Amino acid sequence: MRNATSRILAGTLTGTLAGTLLVAASAAAQSDRSDWPDSFTVGTASQGGTYFVYGSGWANLIADELGVSGGGEVTGGPTQNMALVHSGDVALGLTTMGPAAEALAGESPLAPGMVMDNVCALFPMYETPFSITALEGSGIESISDIPDGARIGFGPAASTSDTYFPAMLETLGVNFDRRNGGWSDLGGQLQDGLIDVIAFAAGIPIPAVSQLEVQTDVNIIEFTEEEQQTVLENFPVSEFQIPASTYETLEEDARAVSMWNFTIAGCDLSEDFIYEVTKLSLENNDRMRDVHRSAATSIPENIKYNTVLPFHPGAVRWYEENGYEIPEDLKL
Repeated sequence: MRNATSRILAGTLTGTLAGTLLVAASAAAQSDRSDWPDSFTVGTASQGGTYFVYGSGWANLIADELGVSGGGEVTGGPTQNMALVHSGDVALGLTTMGPAAEALAGESPLAPGMVMDNVCALFPMYETPFSITALEGSGIESISDIPDGARIGFGPAASTSDTYFPAMLETLGVNFDRRNGGWSDLGGQLQDGLIDVIAFAAGIPIPAVSQLEVQTDVNIIEFTEEEQQTVLENFPVSEFQIPASTYETLEEDARAVSMWNFTIAGCDLSEDFIYEVTKLSLENNDRMRDVHRSAATSIPENIKYNTVLPFHPGAVRWYEENGYEIPEDLKL
C-alpha cells in the first residue's frame, strides 16, 4: 500500500511539475512575442491578378501558422505598396525592383522627393518578363524593325509595363506612339490593325498572346544580345529566356529581360517576427506553391536578384543561419 501511495504521489508531483513547465514555456513564448504586431496587413494589388492571389494566400499562411491575425489588402500595386510599407500603413507588401529603386531614390511618382527608406526586402517571389509581339504580316521581326511612329500598346496606364517598357524602347532608339489598355483589349486591337506592336510585362504564357496564336500568325520578338545588355545596364532588370515551350510560335528560346518581384516589410518591424515569417515562407515552398504556382521561384537561391533594398535583419538572420550570404551593403 505504501508503494502504491508513493507512486500516486510521485505521479501527482510529476504531473504538477509538467504543468508548471508548460505554463512557464507558454509564458516565455508570449514574452518572446512582446514586440510582435497584434495584427498585420499585406499590400497586394487589384483583385484577380497574381499579386492579389499570392499576397492574400501568403497572409493567410502567416496568420494560420504564426497565430497572428492578418490578411491581404487590395492596393494600387508595387509602387503604392512601397509607400504603404514605408509609412507603416501596412506591415508587409509585394513590389518589383523598379518601383523599389525609384522609391528608395526619392523618385516615386506617388511622392516625389520622399526617400522611402523604411522598406526592407524579405524574399524573392517570381520574375515578370518583358516581351514584344507583332503580327507576322507586319514584317516586324526584330526591335530594329519597329518603324518610327509605330503604335505600341504598353498595357494599363501606370502599370510596371507602362512605366518601364517605353523607357527601355526609347533607350534602344525606338520612336513610337504610346497606347494603353488591358491586355485582352490590346490583343484585339493588334489583330484588327489598330496598333502595330504590344510590349508586355506580364507572367508567361500571356493569355492574350496565346489567344492571338490561335487566331492569326504572330512574331514573338526577342532582344539581340546587344539590346539585352543595353537594357541590363540601364534598368533594374535581369537576363531572361522565354522557353520555346511557352508558345506554339517559338521554335527556340527567346532572349528577353525580366524584373524580379520581392516581398517587403517595414524595417522597424520586430526582428523575431520577420525571422519567423521568413523561416515559414522559405522552409515550406510546397505550401507556398499551393498559394500560387509562381512561388516555385520563391526560394533563397534567388536573393541575388535584389540589388536595391536592404534585407530586414530578421530575414538576414535566417539566411545566414542557413548558409546564404547577404552583401554588407544590403544589411541595415
